[in-house]
Amino acid sequence: MKEIVPITMKDIARDLGCSIATVSRALKNSPRISAAQKERIQAYARAHNFYPNVIGEALRHSKVQPMKVIGVIVPEFVHYYFMSVVSGIEEEARARGYRVMVAQSNERYDKEVAICEDFYKNKVCGIIVSQAKDTKQYDHFQKLMDNGVPLVFYDRICTGVNCSRVVVDDYMGAFTAVTHLIDTGCKKIAFYGSPMNMEISKNRYNGYRDALLKHGLKENPDWVKICDNRAQAEALTPEILETEDRPDAFFAINDDTAIGILYTAKRMGYKVPEEISVCGFTNGDRAKASDPMLTTVEQRGIAVGEEAANILIGQVEGSIPVDEVEKRVVRTRLVVRGTTR
Repeated sequence: MKEIVPITMKDIARDLGCSIATVSRALKNSPRISAAQKERIQAYARAHNFYPNVIGEALRHSKVQPMKVIGVIVPEFVHYYFMSVVSGIEEEARARGYRVMVAQSNERYDKEVAICEDFYKNKVCGIIVSQAKDTKQYDHFQKLMDNGVPLVFYDRICTGVNCSRVVVDDYMGAFTAVTHLIDTGCKKIAFYGSPMNMEISKNRYNGYRDALLKHGLKENPDWVKICDNRAQAEALTPEILETEDRPDAFFAINDDTAIGILYTAKRMGYKVPEEISVCGFTNGDRAKASDPMLTTVEQRGIAVGEEAANILIGQVEGSIPVDEVEKRVVRTRLVVRGTTR
């Protein structure tokens, strides 16, 4: 796809046969410009995806040198993993003279779109993003790329656009975790995952399924649930554990969900790990604070953030071509603690 170079106020002034000052006043809704002229200029700017450089405008009136700014989008601030990724991005960015602007989508597509527009208006040099759960349309990402904004995905990658990404080895992490549960004597293993429109959900489910298949165990569809937070786990787990043919282990897509399972099993009188084994995926601080401490797959979020920043800055500075798709995988490791046998 042909790269579209963003236009400037100088371009608008030239194309419309007016001064840059007139364009500037029209874009600021100045009363000194006629309504017809204002609408003409604003309509032209919208049609050509022009947004004023808010950061540059402020810095022009100060002695501070313009900063190189990277936009980062996280689905939710509350997750340890996303915050560790941001830490990795900041560490790499700061070492190379960049600053980071962070926003959260709250798992909402509409807010994600608005953040992308805000970052573009503020002329960030590139964006690092993990998509929201309900994002199923990708025009806002493609628009950024079409306008020459480098884009790198982490964790939740977008298969709808062809751009660079950094992920952990979700499949192998899940496969190793479920294999550990089987090796310790578990035969009936449930899976709690996220919606299957996300690649991480598909990959972790496939790792779970293939570990069962390799060891000759049958998957029970009643034990495969869309459940990816503690509240949902506490609401859903009693129904499963009250069945006559209950699971003897659970593999959860993240630590918060696993802790919800652990809390519920203990509250219902089950011994962990003697009767119910539980394994998560993250290795955040809560994994060490649970009782027993949680067996989990370590995601190494800081390393993911460093790799994402490294790619983006490489594209900004030209050492990595913007149209070159970088795909990097950060290895996971299983951390065995007290919730498995």
